[in-house]
Amino acid sequence: MAALTKENPAGTVLRKRKKYTAGNIIFNIINYTIFIILTILCVYPFYYLFINTISSNQLSANGEINWFPRKIQWTNYANVFKLSGLPNAFLISILRTAIGTLLTVAASAYLGYMFTQEKMWKRKFWYRFVVITMYFNAGLIPGFIINYNLGLVNNFWVYILPAVVQPFNIILVKTYIESTPKSLQEAAQIDGAGVLEIFGKIVLPICTPILATIAIFSAVGQWNSFQDTLIYITDSKLYSLQYLLYTYINEANSLATLIQNSPGLSGSAIANLATKQTPTSIQMTVSIIVTIPILIVYPFFQRYFVKGIMIGAVKG
Repeated sequence: MAALTKENPAGTVLRKRKKYTAGNIIFNIINYTIFIILTILCVYPFYYLFINTISSNQLSANGEINWFPRKIQWTNYANVFKLSGLPNAFLISILRTAIGTLLTVAASAYLGYMFTQEKMWKRKFWYRFVVITMYFNAGLIPGFIINYNLGLVNNFWVYILPAVVQPFNIILVKTYIESTPKSLQEAAQIDGAGVLEIFGKIVLPICTPILATIAIFSAVGQWNSFQDTLIYITDSKLYSLQYLLYTYINEANSLATLIQNSPGLSGSAIANLATKQTPTSIQMTVSIIVTIPILIVYPFFQRYFVKGIMIGAVKG
């Protein structure tokens, strides 16, 4: 402690200032510059989308909005929310993300835990049976036939059930649990705790980082998925938000005409070039609406992400 601090005459403990050499200063400048540039490259696409949604639609369509918004207006968001099916699709996406993430995390945690139990019947066989599905699958048509025979076509649960068991997530949990002290579980067994009690009171609390990481993977995957809607769903009441984004981008020209002719808009608003809907405004506004929810959720889990991935990656 004496080597790190010194006392002034008043008795106050002062820390020694860290000395920076010329090499350290140059390294820090280069390091911060690179990270600032990378940060700008990551943030700018979202910023570009946003400033184009609140700027004059005609200027945006002409590619004149690059750095700062011009002729700011907010009618794009109000008009896009008038598109048929958007609120219901938003609800479907929230439900599938919340339920799908919860069940996937629960299944991954339980199976990962069970595969660490040596007394599990045919443990190695079942573990290999699950892992092999990462490399081999039946394909699109057999998958559709299976889901059709199970009654999952045009069914909300087609979003949830096929994605519950994820071999990669199970491997992450299994590896993580194996990296924790086994004495915790042994002590609980000596005290008379059963398998489920150990899982709920011992394993789950210490697996928070890896489970949060899996929750990120699952939530982002569920929120961004649209191909399952494209393949299995024909009922418009079950369309997801991402699928509507996909259709809106493909039909942006007709949607812009539809909104311009909407009875909810006045003639003066349609005539005003600053608020007139264009294919570009439709695409960018819907993209922002779809992106914002997952951006809001991600920071709450991000602090667990690195820890969850790295712990258990190296054993010993």
